[in-house]
Amino acid sequence: MAVQILLQGSLAGVNDFLLAAPAKHDNRAFEARLQWTTLLGETLPRALLAHLQLPSLLLGTAGGGSFLVILPDAQRAAEAVSFLARTNAALQSATGGVVHVVWSSTENLGDWTVVRKRLADGLREQQNSQLASAAFFDSFIPQAAPSDVIPKGLRDAAGISWSFDFPALVQAEGGDHRWDLGRQAGTDNISVPRHSARNGDAPASVREMAKRAKGSKLFGILRGEIDGFQGRLRRAAGVEEHVQISVLYKQFLAGEIELLCSQAEYFQKVSVLRAGASDFAVAGAWDALASFARDLQRVFALFATENLKEFPGAEAKSVTMSLTLAEPGDALAGVWETSLRDLDIAKAADKDCFYFLGRVLEWKQLKNAAELRETVTEINEDFRGGADFLAQLRNLYRKVETAAANPVAGDQERLAARALRFQRRFAKVGTKREREFQKLRSHLMQEMAGRNLRGRLRLRPEGLVALEWARLAEA
Repeated sequence: MAVQILLQGSLAGVNDFLLAAPAKHDNRAFEARLQWTTLLGETLPRALLAHLQLPSLLLGTAGGGSFLVILPDAQRAAEAVSFLARTNAALQSATGGVVHVVWSSTENLGDWTVVRKRLADGLREQQNSQLASAAFFDSFIPQAAPSDVIPKGLRDAAGISWSFDFPALVQAEGGDHRWDLGRQAGTDNISVPRHSARNGDAPASVREMAKRAKGSKLFGILRGEIDGFQGRLRRAAGVEEHVQISVLYKQFLAGEIELLCSQAEYFQKVSVLRAGASDFAVAGAWDALASFARDLQRVFALFATENLKEFPGAEAKSVTMSLTLAEPGDALAGVWETSLRDLDIAKAADKDCFYFLGRVLEWKQLKNAAELRETVTEINEDFRGGADFLAQLRNLYRKVETAAANPVAGDQERLAARALRFQRRFAKVGTKREREFQKLRSHLMQEMAGRNLRGRLRLRPEGLVALEWARLAEA
């Protein structure tokens, strides 16, 4: 009796390819490469099954640069290896060897924990195989960058085709195999969120989206990753549950991101860069992305409460995000690289948190920062605090933080006296709305200062975020 073969693979070198010339300085080339790598990860396992004349139902998971397919026998597994080797040869020509496929296969026999470990060990062995090559430690010889053959316009394409005759394996028209690109997943359809803010008939650039921001004309990249997703997959009881979990999260991210993007406050201000089974990236106007992050986290919390209550443990029940801001003229590739670092900072600090304006905040703290920012803005607008008001408040906040980090005798007393003088200046505002102003002032100081422990002023971390947020919104 034939034994099922599980084949797991992934695209390696994607980030290096995204940051290489010409995409390093050309935003359109960067976006084209990002769309190409996303669709390549979706079409590769489907093209493999079509080449082997197998039904698409044998596709376990695909997306985020990884895939899992189920093969009926060892003969098909050998043919699959030949197909993937041919794919790597084509990628060598298209990307200069930067992007390549790594894979591992094993029989679907025994406990799933053991099967999964065999797959993971096989992937790790192939990823490290280049270290064993004789030329790995030879001197680096610079080579001319290959001509850019990555197809443009895939974001708006109605379908995607695969052929080894294509320079980059996939393009919008022609090909040996073709799939429609739509919002609903199906056997002959690939569901990938591709929303883009528009500038007429063309996708809007990040520079154009930055101009649509309120306050400072900045754009940003919002990145997110589900906490402990791989740990949740390791807890799966079998390949069926592994596939079920992967598809569940992928469909949630794709559906909710598209739904949020369709709302009026985001429709013309954000564009989806990518969305996989456990992570996503969205670019757009900075103010829209800050609100987008809060909305998506709120929906994910509801999703986890309703759909994951039967799963033990905390894995994959929270999401961590980061928002990286940039000037309109900054290269998208450079901001992408910085966003990777910012998300790593957030994940290293904690789970279920958000990195924003140089601080890692819990989601509850971000909500408090948003409310505090509204208070600061109201004081600034209604009582004409002006730019000096925000500047003095930020300066005082930073000085108190510095003194707390490096305590020096007398500093706390001087800063407390300075804070008292600052509050007295507030109290001199006119009489007509004095009561309302005093209420706002007291609320602002209480929310920023928190508690006074042992005579030392303890500032809440969301305070500086709120001040910077208000400054950017008022610029």
